[in-house]
Amino acid sequence: MPKGTVTHIEFPADDVDRAKRFYKAVAGWEIGEVDGFPDYFMFRTEEGHGGGLGRRGDSVGNVVRVYITVDRLEDAIAAAEANGGRVVTAPTEMPGMGRWAAVLDSEGSEIGLWESASA
Repeated sequence: MPKGTVTHIEFPADDVDRAKRFYKAVAGWEIGEVDGFPDYFMFRTEEGHGGGLGRRGDSVGNVVRVYITVDRLEDAIAAAEANGGRVVTAPTEMPGMGRWAAVLDSEGSEIGLWESASA
């Protein structure tokens, strides 16, 4: 996906089953389990886009997090820090898929940065 594309969003939940019912009723999403990621559930909104939900502060962060595709994770992190942001979660490998990190932007919003393994 091109740099800057919003590719994924995560919703934290205090009650995951309640949140799954909510999003299925409101958005019509089918939400399924993900092998190897306990308490993390994914949905797809369209080809190549979707997100997940999980237990707040455990399998996902504490706030809604939007992931943006970047060409190179280290460059995006350096740019965030140089422009008033700070790292919340250091680069983390998702074997065979890519790497991600989380940063606070200059206004205090948390965003995810995603570098695909195919980048």
